[in-house]
Amino acid sequence: MTTAAELFKEAETLKRAGKNAEAIDKFAEVVKADDTYVLAHMALAVLLGKAGRHADAIRHSERACELEPTEVFNYTALSVTFQKAFEATQDRTFIYKAEEAKTKAHELQHRH
Repeated sequence: MTTAAELFKEAETLKRAGKNAEAIDKFAEVVKADDTYVLAHMALAVLLGKAGRHADAIRHSERACELEPTEVFNYTALSVTFQKAFEATQDRTFIYKAEEAKTKAHELQHRH
C-alpha cells in the first residue's frame, strides 16, 4: 500500500509538471490516507483556489490552521486564500475573513 508521503511526492511531481487537476486528485488521496498531512492541505488550498474552487480551498487552508494552530505561515496562507476568493467573487465576507486571518498571523508572530 502506498503511504501518504509517497502519494505526496507523486502529487508534487504532477503539480510541478503543471498537471493541476491530476495533482488535486493526488493531494486529495493524501489527505484521505492521512487527514493530518498539513502540507497536502496547504497544496490543495493553492491548487483549488487556482481552479476557482474557493470554498474547497478555504476548507483545506482552515484545516491546516486547525492542525497547526500556532503556525504563523498557515494563517498567512489562509489570509491569501480568502483574498483570492474575494478577488474572484467580490464577496466582502472573504475580505473580512482575510483580515481576521492576517491579524491572527500577526498575533502569533509577536508571541514567538
